[in-house]
Amino acid sequence: MCGIVGLFLKDKSLEPKLGEMLTEMLITMTDRGPDSAGIAVYGDDAEGRAKLTIQSGDPVETFHGLEDELSEQLGVAVHLRAKDTHAVIDLPEEKMRDARAALKDLRPEARVMSAGETIEIYKEVGLPGDVAERFDIPRLEGTHGIGHTRMATESAVTTLGAHPFSTGADQCLVHNGSLSNHNSLRRELARQGVTVETENDTEVAAAYLTWKMQNGSTLGEALESGIDDLDGFYTFVVGTKDGFGVVRDPIACKPAVMAETDQYVAFGSEYRALVSLPGIEDARVWEPEPATVYFWNH
Repeated sequence: MCGIVGLFLKDKSLEPKLGEMLTEMLITMTDRGPDSAGIAVYGDDAEGRAKLTIQSGDPVETFHGLEDELSEQLGVAVHLRAKDTHAVIDLPEEKMRDARAALKDLRPEARVMSAGETIEIYKEVGLPGDVAERFDIPRLEGTHGIGHTRMATESAVTTLGAHPFSTGADQCLVHNGSLSNHNSLRRELARQGVTVETENDTEVAAAYLTWKMQNGSTLGEALESGIDDLDGFYTFVVGTKDGFGVVRDPIACKPAVMAETDQYVAFGSEYRALVSLPGIEDARVWEPEPATVYFWNH
């Protein structure tokens, strides 16, 4: 079943409250997916800097000394900020590729959740409220973000199987539904040199979009192509550095509702996810059309 929320802020005065608002929206969707939960938040970028969010099942062992070891191996100062099972590594943008390679050598047990100039992803097994508390999500600031609470149907309940999935720089995707052709598409992506780490069909969709964009498509064009290439029932919300997009399959049997005011654009699997937002009583509220791409960017 799964529950999705998304929030794109137009009003900069709301940015300090992004994490708080997303958390409240996602907790409202708890009964749609009690298995695992996650949130992607996009903050302001610092020129020339990038962020790598990693996860470990043994964070004390994995994160201990990692900041110094990475700094020495990369030849530059990096900064590590640990949050429970996750850590955000801040480093020069041009060192991102080298840092990912170094991590495989220094901490092969660490898993990359996201990479980019602005994105941070936190996800774990558990209820949305518990996951948000573990990572102090309500205190996160940013320009936009998306969240997901999962009811597993296609793969195991694990941290790596939780949403959002990130397969490209500052990109992520959450999904309600199931894809019927994800195995054949996984094989095709492998032939194109695109690696999918989990058995989750949502990661296949995320990798498909990343592959399309790496080959010159805009996000909108990639989503349009997906309508033809991705078989199944789905609602996708996709995050990028500049904004977020929404698309539903041509039958559109998975619920979705959107609201827009002068301050924000919001998405929820159900309207109850939006009721606590400021000014919602004056918002333009509508149900996204089937096979139609919506996108907002700064």
